Amino acid sequence: MNMISSILWFIIIFSIVVISHEFGHYLLARANGIRVKEFLVGFGPVIFKFKKGETVFKVCILPLGGACVYDGMDEIDKDEQSEDENRIPDRSKFPSAKPWAKIATLVAGPLFNFILGFIVAFIMVNMILIREPVVTEVIEGGAAEAAGLLPGDKITAIDGSRIYLYDELSVYTTLYRGGDTELTVDRNGEKLDIVLTPYYSEEYGRYMFGIINDSYVEELKGFDAFRYTWYEMRYNVIMVWKSLGALITGRLSRENVAGPVGVVNMVGDIIEETSPYGWQTVLVNMLNLMLLLTVNLGIFNMLPVPALDGGRLLFALIELVRGKPVPPKKEAYVHLAGMVLLLIIVVVVFFNDIHNIFN
Repeated sequence: MNMISSILWFIIIFSIVVISHEFGHYLLARANGIRVKEFLVGFGPVIFKFKKGETVFKVCILPLGGACVYDGMDEIDKDEQSEDENRIPDRSKFPSAKPWAKIATLVAGPLFNFILGFIVAFIMVNMILIREPVVTEVIEGGAAEAAGLLPGDKITAIDGSRIYLYDELSVYTTLYRGGDTELTVDRNGEKLDIVLTPYYSEEYGRYMFGIINDSYVEELKGFDAFRYTWYEMRYNVIMVWKSLGALITGRLSRENVAGPVGVVNMVGDIIEETSPYGWQTVLVNMLNLMLLLTVNLGIFNMLPVPALDGGRLLFALIELVRGKPVPPKKEAYVHLAGMVLLLIIVVVVFFNDIHNIFN
């Protein structure tokens, strides 16, 4: 039963994230006069489909992604037609659209992920108690005690970077790999710079500052909900970006990477751990996961990798600078190579998920 619930929650969460992304592409493509041939949710055999206008909408059996297929996109097997000055290109096809139309259409997908993230974060902020980066207790013998931190100190920056939420401290210690840390602290209105060295806890398997936090925002007033929604969005963007960088540089191991199978397993763990506290706690944690996934998808798709939105955006920018597009067939081959690379990564992540579950 728990596995069925996990799969259902995963389908709901991932489908909302994917649909928001693809709808952004669809909306801006149509606004710029670009024909959309297919709007796909999922991959594999089609469960059901319908046609609206020029677009066929399909829901497929594997809820592992989606696609907005523009007319003329990545056409390799069609013969290139010479365009003399008397021939007007079909601007309703993606390769012939103006550069700014392409750019707007490509950016819209990730942008809609961030819009969804802001909505989800706003709902969350109004359902949870927000922890501020305030020291409520200093652990005896820890790094904070040695550095002179005191209960009541509010940490406002780490190594010069402003922070607003206590969870931002956790991101720092998760990615920490040695060296001194400079904290900017507000102590009764006085600004202090305190240097400490996080210590590794064998019990928790991570680096720690040696502080306990039980300081919460008890009530949101005025525009506080929007302010803390922004903080939540900012925190998730920073976490995803820094984690991606740490993964590329090898500071995070494969155990820290999760694909669809890993996310289903994560959903199961969340249900098991939060169910005793009621449905609202389960919902908040699912919203938190949705927020993380939509920010992740938005950032990942903007990477300048062929076949991703960022890779296509790069070609549109090249066209804007050159004044003419890269030949569509050549661009299509580049994106095909990128797609093969992404499929290889998907397979690797799948087996990594299986390895993590059984280890």
